[in-house]
Parts: sequence; structure tokens; C-alpha cells
Amino acid sequence: MSSPDVGDLEEQYVVAAMRSGWIAPLGPDVDAFEKEMAERLGVAQAVALSSGTAALHLGLLGLGVKPGDTVVTSTMTFAATANAIVYTGAQPFFVDSEPDSGNMNPSLLRRAIAEVAASGRRVGAIVPVDLLGKAVNYTEILAIAEEHGIPVLSDAAESLGATHRGRAAGSFGKASVISFNGNKIMTTSGGGMLLTDDVELAARTRYLATQARQPAVHYEHTEVGYNYRMSNLLAALGRAQLTRLDSMITRRRAMRERYRELFAAVDGVTIFGGTNDDEDNFWLTSILVDSAVTGWTTDELSAALLEQNIESRPLWKPMHMQPVFAGAPRIVDGTSEHLFESGLTMPSGSALDGIEIARVLDTLNAFLGQRAVVV
Repeated sequence: MSSPDVGDLEEQYVVAAMRSGWIAPLGPDVDAFEKEMAERLGVAQAVALSSGTAALHLGLLGLGVKPGDTVVTSTMTFAATANAIVYTGAQPFFVDSEPDSGNMNPSLLRRAIAEVAASGRRVGAIVPVDLLGKAVNYTEILAIAEEHGIPVLSDAAESLGATHRGRAAGSFGKASVISFNGNKIMTTSGGGMLLTDDVELAARTRYLATQARQPAVHYEHTEVGYNYRMSNLLAALGRAQLTRLDSMITRRRAMRERYRELFAAVDGVTIFGGTNDDEDNFWLTSILVDSAVTGWTTDELSAALLEQNIESRPLWKPMHMQPVFAGAPRIVDGTSEHLFESGLTMPSGSALDGIEIARVLDTLNAFLGQRAVVV
């Protein structure tokens, strides 16, 4: 659905890093990658880490989240968001989605904060998740957080290159987290980054990410740290990818438009995320299917694609539906469950070539033609 888009430029950057001798973690490419990403997103500090999950974990610790706290987060997300909360000893509290975007519903966030306060627990942080490349409504969510004095850690793992009201995703809240996993819009193979304007928070993150090592030649440690820093070689790959980010977004946008054109004549199918693409990064394109209208289901379409060795997947299964989080508190209204049941994510990557795109579209047209659903 979203394979890595790498080529000659990435090879040149990685080979240059290898020849420089900076093979071990950290080095000049890490420093440069952090600087370039911070400048791109308009923040003061960037800390390159081994994964987006590591960035979430350290971001929460840096915000002072501790055992016994509650962290309010989106239910419509990948498990890493909730897992990182549990790493700190805090309890996730899941909030349902807005129908158009799948992102955290601000009205339900207000209710969640009130419910946690009534229980006597402390809300240590709010972690809204930018779903599939579309930023949450930070205008409302940050206002609610400020009203209650709660720090926000933005999970922008999926939204690098997107914006909210002209401001870059990855620049909101006390800190933000982005991911460079292999399926993201740009990749370092594995990797992530924490971004913030708070110099002390960035320094604390770097310290914890390097095993909380004190400045002593004999390796002195006064607290437990983590091995979470990014390698110099992967940072070199990231630097090359960052120079191509805008062109990769353009290719993904073009793929979204192909799907929009194809499904425009199909009753019961809509492109997920609404019609306003101005602030999207087009990481993944998903459709929503009303099977009562179409006469076919997402499972049937997915099976037809799989017959042609074409990958597709449902939207994220909401965290409140996951067995591991069955006992976690939540405020849900059925929106995320409906999106999970009716959504299907299509091949969306910028690495798709013309032959592959044609095969996807031909398979979709054949499926629709067989069911005579085009009007």
C-alpha cells in the first residue's frame, strides 16, 4: 500500500555517510537531519530517535506523565500510541472520532477530561493522533487543553507534510512526534523524531535516549535511560528523503485523484477524509463503503484485489476494541467502529509506477463492472 520510495539519491547519501566513517549511532548526518527537519516544520528543536514509538515514550516522560496518570488519546490509531502510554505506567483513555476525518472529536475530549477529573485521577497529557495524513482540529483541542492546564503531545506519526490552518503538522502542542517507518510518506527504514520549541524538553529527551549517561568517562548513571537514538546511516537516508518530500506528496495526491475520479460514479462509495485536500499529505487513501447501497462489501473488494496480488487493508481497528485494552476507559459513540467496518485503504505510495497504477485501476474497474454498480 505504501512501500518505501528510494532511489539513487538515497544511495548517494548513505554511501557518503558510510565513507565518512560515521557508522555508529549519532554523527554529522543526525545533527544535520535534526536541523533540516526543525527548519522544515518551524520548530526550535528536533531529536532523531529509533522509532516514532520511542519518541512517544520519551515525549510522555518529558511532559511528566507518571504511573497512575491518565492520558487521553484517540481510539482510532495504531497500537504504538496506546502502548507508549502504558510504558510510562499511565492508563490510556480512548476518545472517539469525528466522522469526516476519523480524528479526535473535541466535544468528546471535553467529556473525557471531566470524567477523569470526577474519578480523582490526573490527566497527565492529551495525545491526539493525525489519522492517515490529516491533522486533527488543533485549534479546538489546544484551546481545551489550555483551559484545563494539560500538556499536548501531538502524534503526527502519519502526517508529515500536512498542515492545519497553514501551520505544519509536527509543530503543535508542547511537543510532536513523527515517524519514519518503512511505510510512511518518507522513511529512514525505521526511525522517528520528537519536535518541540522547549529546549529543556529536547535536552531531556536526548539524555534519556542515550541511556541517561552522565558526562563522565567511566559511564555514570543516576537514573534509568533507553537506547533510543537514531543511527547516522539512517539519518543520511532521511536527509535524502526530506529533499524529495514535496514531490512524493504530489505523487500521492495524484493517486488520490485517480481514486476520486474512479469512484465518483459509484453510489455508496466515498473517499475518506472529505473533499478538502488542501491540508492533507495524502499518506494513505481510503474509501468508505455503504454495502447496503453498493451491494458489495469491503471484504469482497479486498479479496478481488488480493487475487491480483494487490494489497489493501481496513482502517485501524479502534483501540477500545482491541483485546489488550478491553478494560481501558473510553468515551465512544460508534463513529470509529463504523469507520473500521466500512473503510478500506488502497495502494497509495509514491513508489507506484505506471504499470502498477494501471493494474490497480483495471482491477477496480473490473470488480465494479462485474457488479454493475456504475451509474
